[in-house]
Amino acid sequence: MTIKDEVEILLVEDNPTDAELTLRALRKNKLANQVVVVSDGEQALDFIFARGAYSDRKLEPSPKVILLDLKLPKIDGLEVLKVLKGDPRAKVIPTVILTSSKEERDLLECYQLGANSYIVKPVDFEKFQAAIQSLGSYWLLFNHLPQR
Repeated sequence: MTIKDEVEILLVEDNPTDAELTLRALRKNKLANQVVVVSDGEQALDFIFARGAYSDRKLEPSPKVILLDLKLPKIDGLEVLKVLKGDPRAKVIPTVILTSSKEERDLLECYQLGANSYIVKPVDFEKFQAAIQSLGSYWLLFNHLPQR
């Protein structure tokens, strides 16, 4: 797989149906030009830190936003978040938790670890699409990241 130099969104989602719904919502809102999808926490960290299967990609530029599910194989989303926010190279990348978990402890722990936002996936596709459109517009069009 060829990785474009500039990835706007890293989608970390192990459920193929949820990944496809997210991509459809992004495409419908013209926000899916540069999206990379990985299906587990280990792949996410490999992508961000340019190692393993992604060792040929440059660390910079980083994705403009990471959409991170919590329930992931290999390395769960909380651990991925902990690694990202604990490393100066990845700490500033906005990380949005996109999960089906409504557990208060998950919400609290994500924010304590440095998540920038926590969104519970709506069951209704129209509501899901609206949520994706709002978060995509904000993080890709309005939010400004520091130059490194």
